[in-house]
Amino acid sequence: MTITNVLKVKQYASFYASFIHKTAPLKLSLGMLCALSISACQPTDDVANNTAESDNKTQKNAQSQALTSERAQTIEALAGVPMQQLANFDPQEIKQGGDTGISITSSESYSKPSSNITASRKGSFFIGNAFFRQPWVIAPASTDSRDGLGALFNVAACQSCHVKDGRGHAPMTSDDDADSLLIRLAMPATTAAQRQQLQDSLIEKVVHPMYGGQLQDRGVQGVPAEARIAVQWTDKSVTFADGYVETLRAPIFNLTNPGYGPFDGELMVSPRIALPMIGLGLLEQIPDADIKKQVASNHKNSSDIKGKFNLVMDPQTSKVALGRFGWKAGQTKLLTQNQSAFNEDMGLTSNIRPKESCMPTQTACMNAATGADEQGNGKQPVEVNDEVAKFVEFYTRNLAVPHRRNADDKLVLAGKKHFYDMGCQSCHTPRYQLPKTDDDHIEQHGQVIYPYTDLLLHDLGDDLADRTIAGKLPPKDLQVEFLANSYEWRTPALWGIGLAQTVDPQATFLHDGRARTLMEAVLWHGGEAKKQQQKVLKLDKQGRAELNAFLQSL
Repeated sequence: MTITNVLKVKQYASFYASFIHKTAPLKLSLGMLCALSISACQPTDDVANNTAESDNKTQKNAQSQALTSERAQTIEALAGVPMQQLANFDPQEIKQGGDTGISITSSESYSKPSSNITASRKGSFFIGNAFFRQPWVIAPASTDSRDGLGALFNVAACQSCHVKDGRGHAPMTSDDDADSLLIRLAMPATTAAQRQQLQDSLIEKVVHPMYGGQLQDRGVQGVPAEARIAVQWTDKSVTFADGYVETLRAPIFNLTNPGYGPFDGELMVSPRIALPMIGLGLLEQIPDADIKKQVASNHKNSSDIKGKFNLVMDPQTSKVALGRFGWKAGQTKLLTQNQSAFNEDMGLTSNIRPKESCMPTQTACMNAATGADEQGNGKQPVEVNDEVAKFVEFYTRNLAVPHRRNADDKLVLAGKKHFYDMGCQSCHTPRYQLPKTDDDHIEQHGQVIYPYTDLLLHDLGDDLADRTIAGKLPPKDLQVEFLANSYEWRTPALWGIGLAQTVDPQATFLHDGRARTLMEAVLWHGGEAKKQQQKVLKLDKQGRAELNAFLQSL
């Protein structure tokens, strides 16, 4: 297989800034005293030191109230530095993605390779990029390396969901398409055998007998789409302590024009926008033990932050493993994440996902032409061969995280203090030290990274929970994606989030894209994060500007 496109690579110099701290002299308003003695207006070393020590104690006290000592110790152990260093300005944090990061602040901020990638490896990145961006076509076609789309599918290219490798958005009106949003489906377990399989992570979910585990809203000619996705928005007002009112919007998703019979009223519906692609190779390198140890420290955090990890069936190894990718941590690694997306979003088969994304009862889908090619060595024909899969994996592993901007700005640092004092780092774990492993992921080896995520599942309350198609909240013991229920969401990484709408002005936040701004996303937090949300509501205008400035700097 050859790629005929000539791809030109630009070298970007790595970004470093030097920072100079200046301590302004204290100014007293006692004019007569200053006139009598100039020295009386200047702080002595003892006064300055005592002031700094008092500020440090105040900050430590605020953080200790937000976190238990066990949780704070775990965060510090993962970071390798004290909490105080994390909460203040840290020049190293400018490079959120370590030596892989880039200093681009444009619509291309999410689309560049790791800055430490060698010239000999860049070719694999750009070949993977070509398969990620270019549309797949319906079989049979002359382009036999990219045919086999469907028969049921959501989009024709990965880039259609991940616009410029960024996050998706929800439809604004009932007439908008849902290219960067999909609907996951699940049915409640009805037998003891199904419940046991879910508890043991032997199955992802109980799928609908006609519509499966994901709704495909497009079909090739002669194959009816499963349904059309429509959304309605309702406003919800939230009032801060100073009287300022923020207007949130809540979605109501409707599935219309069902192509294969009526939906069951108990069918659980989970709208999900596409996640950004940056830094995924770094997240993949966080050791399982570092994720699991955070559960133990969170469970000691009284009745508030809990967190749990998802255990999932790895389709490549057929073994249960730790989940870390996707909105509910339902995928173990990038290779399986990519090939599951190829299969469910685009209807493409691979050696890991060799079956068409059709339910057995969907005969038109089952009988449609495929673009599967012979693999040899006794392997069954597939549409995405191992070579293509490896190129796409390499590409998704090496999309660079942009450096932070204005990290030493006073407004940003004040917002960072709010973030830590309120305990947001309890879920958004700031820093990890990655090991050097025996794989070929050399760009990620040994990096110090600042993703702001624990990769755990957290109950975020009723407002953000998925509902049945009839609009009802399901019970919390009902599993919808391996061990995850409808209320639980994996903590998303925050790095690069301040550039999300620079990359794509339509980008939205939270799993269903309901939040148009970062403040809206914060205010939707409930459940385990209810206390943090209530603290945010106490911020005045200046405090809100500070917190927003910090988030925008990430």
